[in-house]
Amino acid sequence: MPARKPAFRGSEALLPILTSMLVARRSAKTAHYNSCNLQFPQHFQGHTVLILGIESSCDETGVALYDTTSGLLAQQLFSQVEMHAAYGGVVPELASRDHIQRILPQLDKVLIDSGRLLKDIDAIAVTQGPGLGGALLVGTSVATALGAALGKPVLGVHHLEGHLLSPLLAVPAPNFPFIALLVSGGHTQLMSVDDVGLYTLLGETVDDAAGEAFDKTASLLGLGYPGGPALAKLATLGDPNAYKLPRPMLHSGDLDFSFSGLKTAVLTLANKLRNQAGSLTEEDRANVAAAFETAIVEVLTVKCMTALKTAGIKTLVVAGGVGANQRLRSSLNKAAAKLGFAVFYPPVNLCTDNGAMIAFAGAMRLAADLGENLFTRGAFSVRSRWPLSELSATSLA
Repeated sequence: MPARKPAFRGSEALLPILTSMLVARRSAKTAHYNSCNLQFPQHFQGHTVLILGIESSCDETGVALYDTTSGLLAQQLFSQVEMHAAYGGVVPELASRDHIQRILPQLDKVLIDSGRLLKDIDAIAVTQGPGLGGALLVGTSVATALGAALGKPVLGVHHLEGHLLSPLLAVPAPNFPFIALLVSGGHTQLMSVDDVGLYTLLGETVDDAAGEAFDKTASLLGLGYPGGPALAKLATLGDPNAYKLPRPMLHSGDLDFSFSGLKTAVLTLANKLRNQAGSLTEEDRANVAAAFETAIVEVLTVKCMTALKTAGIKTLVVAGGVGANQRLRSSLNKAAAKLGFAVFYPPVNLCTDNGAMIAFAGAMRLAADLGENLFTRGAFSVRSRWPLSELSATSLA
């Protein structure tokens, strides 16, 4: 196979592209041409389309290529966990700076791994929100510059819709309709999903999200950042019945959640154990972790089964970082099997933020002819706060 010309690859070609964009923006004619001539083509429906996905909403940089016939061709994902661990949480300015360094090399690697060229891309999907404003701007800036330089449409994707649809990348994949549990560091929601763009909120957390409660409880136990995975690992060594912790809103009669009180109960228990023995032993910490995890899992499981029975739907989809938790998966699988329901999860490597889910969500929206071009009239925007209920369902035609 002959060597490809660097000019058609990723980061090696992007410096002149981005420079030319600055010059092109001075022309009103050039600025207007995008909104007039880069509508999403009708022929995307029913034909093979190559979608570039870019994710930069928080502390993970993801780039992926998705082919609507062949599936996921390649992806690159970089986590900033080690960088932020020293601060005990995500530092927005550092996150943005790191995205700037990562995206173009990742794009280059994805093109090489997939054997595709920049000119082969049919459309670009990028996380428009919600997320950290500066981090979102990095991804959308690259996406819109590429779109204008290549003459390709740019689709702004809702981050949560990416998570919501990510289980459809699994084999086997669920069919619509289904109930979706979105459970991550920032969100805990139950949704009824009838089709792409047709989402009904059934319940959500009134305070801390499940993932946030995991991280805060881990901090109380001295596990550092990020605490969720560390707490889950410690919990495997503990006795979940050693301590009885509350199950907030388990019998509330609705599908909402609350985990702030559970976190407070853990703090009270940990302080009590310290006062009794002078410090928390490793056994104490493991037992507290197991009791905490079991309490959260029970609440999530009961609410999910209630949602399925109430809606008369037989399929549950679980998405988001906490969806990788093994105790949660085991509990949901057991409860669903008992009631005759099916549960689907994204591949474990796609539970956290990633470019593959953004590329796939973009492909699904194109196939459904939904959404709007992010880059119009020479401008683009990001949405740091963007409720899923406000997701646009307008036609792309």
